[in-house]
Amino acid sequence: MSAPETPAGGTVARTPFGRTRRGEPVERWELRLPSGAAAHVLTRGAALHRLRVPDAAGALGDVVVALPDVAAYEAAEGYPGAVVGRVANRLAGGRFSVDGVEHRVPVNDGPNALHGGAEGFDQRVWRAEEVTGGEGPAVRLTLRSLEGDMGFPGELVARVTYELSGGADGVRLRLRYEATTSAPTPVNLTNHAYVNLDGPGTVEDHVLRAHASRYLPVDEVLVPTGELRDVAGTPFDFRAPTRLGERLREPDEQLLRAGGYDHCLVLDGAGGGERVVAELTGPRSGRRLRVLTDAPGLQLYTGNFLDGAWRDPAGRPVRQGDALCLETQLLPDAVNRPAFTAGELGGGLDGGVLRPGAVFTGTTTFALDA
Repeated sequence: MSAPETPAGGTVARTPFGRTRRGEPVERWELRLPSGAAAHVLTRGAALHRLRVPDAAGALGDVVVALPDVAAYEAAEGYPGAVVGRVANRLAGGRFSVDGVEHRVPVNDGPNALHGGAEGFDQRVWRAEEVTGGEGPAVRLTLRSLEGDMGFPGELVARVTYELSGGADGVRLRLRYEATTSAPTPVNLTNHAYVNLDGPGTVEDHVLRAHASRYLPVDEVLVPTGELRDVAGTPFDFRAPTRLGERLREPDEQLLRAGGYDHCLVLDGAGGGERVVAELTGPRSGRRLRVLTDAPGLQLYTGNFLDGAWRDPAGRPVRQGDALCLETQLLPDAVNRPAFTAGELGGGLDGGVLRPGAVFTGTTTFALDA
């Protein structure tokens, strides 16, 4: 597809990216600004493939981990760049109940179901279409998840729109999530991009600030215990800018269980709409990422399970600590944890459940400057 100019001055281009092992064609959609900044989105997994933005010297570079082809994405564990669901994060025991009826999701993470099960949304090819009339070039991806898909009730239609915009204050990539259902079902959508603002190398020198006064401790299989714990005096206190590696190797039971950070920060100001919840800076590039969201949670994951099996397009291995994830979401396992859906933490859902006639919505913006 050609790259017509959008009303906001950017372009949208669609190109083939290969085929899945099942023979399904995968497309890559490029959203590009006149400055050269660009986002690439794949129809497989609705994945953020690349995000190229300038550093402090004006040089464009990728700030998310990319893999070279469809086969690499299919072989990769860890959900690189994907939109995950039907329920992001871990469902304890791979089970939940809605209106007194128990449902089971095939486990794929020890005793738990992770990111929607073995055949979650990251494994599917979504339908894509260009969206016009916004602040910049945009693409909307749609997936229909049938009744009984991975054990979930109801037919769910999920959509995510990526929109890229820019100006004197930097580059913004906005993700808008929507979902509707034919029967009550839990839903929790997020993006699982792996970020390194400095390009290849460690993220331990990145500095993070997060507006979160509480976090969710986890048990031995990394499922939240149900406690909303104060971050004060713990390695999870990022209320002041803190180098990621500063406390990473402290003998803290929570860090030891996860092999680093793999915990949900409970964000302040939930229910107040989209607001700045985190700020990340890369010391070598001078890039800054601000995360804005209307979600109540932010899963901080420091790539603890990356083992070098991934290779980026230049052939470099991606190892533990080479990237991190900042996954905006509803609180994990919320359908099984009433305290996680109380008040403004519920994200507008009824006990973590989306019901017919209602619409699940969520917005997250990644704002980058240098």
